[in-house]
Amino acid sequence: MTFSICVREEYTDDEGERQTRFGVAVTTRLPGVGTLCPFVSENGAVATQSLVNVELGRKGIEYIDDGLAVDDALRSLLNADDGSPQRQLHGVDADGTFTFSGEECNDWYGHTSGENYTVAGNLLTGEAVIDSVASAYESDAFGDAPLAERLIDALEAGHAEGGDKREHLPVQSAALKVETTEERDIGTYYDDLRVDATETPIADLRETFEEARRGREILMEEYADELDDDETDGESDADGGEGDDGSGEDADRDGEDADRGE
Repeated sequence: MTFSICVREEYTDDEGERQTRFGVAVTTRLPGVGTLCPFVSENGAVATQSLVNVELGRKGIEYIDDGLAVDDALRSLLNADDGSPQRQLHGVDADGTFTFSGEECNDWYGHTSGENYTVAGNLLTGEAVIDSVASAYESDAFGDAPLAERLIDALEAGHAEGGDKREHLPVQSAALKVETTEERDIGTYYDDLRVDATETPIADLRETFEEARRGREILMEEYADELDDDETDGESDADGGEGDDGSGEDADRDGEDADRGE
């Protein structure tokens, strides 16, 4: 199931409040990886791969959301999994990281981690793939670009280094997911993207990201116009009230109507 990266980043939002975002991105030389590997919530990110057991990702996030540390959550699931020697499982939560590569995964396989991220891969051309993914992320960690974009950059670095060694498989896929503790008025459409079947997964994922970002910018402009219109309408209503003759009769009548529930 090729290679993936999980990330945790703390940041300050526009209101000056501290927030945390989590992201996971993956690519492989098979279709539909977005349905199998990446799992994320506002409390953590998990990737399950190699001989995939989707429940490791689903339950892993559930356990993290319930308050278990990522190490305890994922280790307990692996301990109960008879197929663990063929699994790769890694992830991050608010405080730590976890990486595991079973001894029966297909070469080349392995993993690496930093203070706030994990990377793992199997069936790769070599260790340089995950090293390139990690280095690309570290080079712009906590950067100004959206995390989704920087995750694509990391995947692209691994892909350029050789990526999945199964060159006889033309159909590939890629996916990313990002969640944050920050509340947003408008959704960030580029934070949950999938390219399910293509020969150019990273390029297509980047194009999808760019289109999603452009769509959000258009919507933000429209949303801003609506807010301006609402504020203008509010000012007009207030001005209308001040335009009365001062007798207070209109206000009194309005009060009477309100009392009758009309």
